Amino acid sequence: MLARYKIYRGKPVAGVTLPTGVRQDTRKHTRHCLRPQAESVAEYLAKPSARAWKKLSGSYLNTIKQRCKENATPIDKLAELAANKSVYLGCSCPTEKNPNVQHCHTVLALEFMQGRYPNLDVKLSA
Repeated sequence: MLARYKIYRGKPVAGVTLPTGVRQDTRKHTRHCLRPQAESVAEYLAKPSARAWKKLSGSYLNTIKQRCKENATPIDKLAELAANKSVYLGCSCPTEKNPNVQHCHTVLALEFMQGRYPNLDVKLSA
């Protein structure tokens, strides 16, 4: 199973239970195969809008497709892991700058993975 979760910075937040399973940090500063490009995220967060989200979405999906074209192994391994265990893609969204969790790269990543691996159990709800 593949889903998303919110990463909290600093001390644990009272009442928040982290998901049980494999949690992977996919934020822009990581080396995760589904991370977004830092420049695209910064540009979106500087002036969030429907137009900026559309631009970020297109850029992000093109980036992921290019990574697959160059070397699909990391993404294939992620799908294989998620076929056998519960895997959660982590990001800090929703945040003050981006309160709409549907405007998070992890939602795009889940949609991408569902399309690429139709037999994979992907939970799209945030």
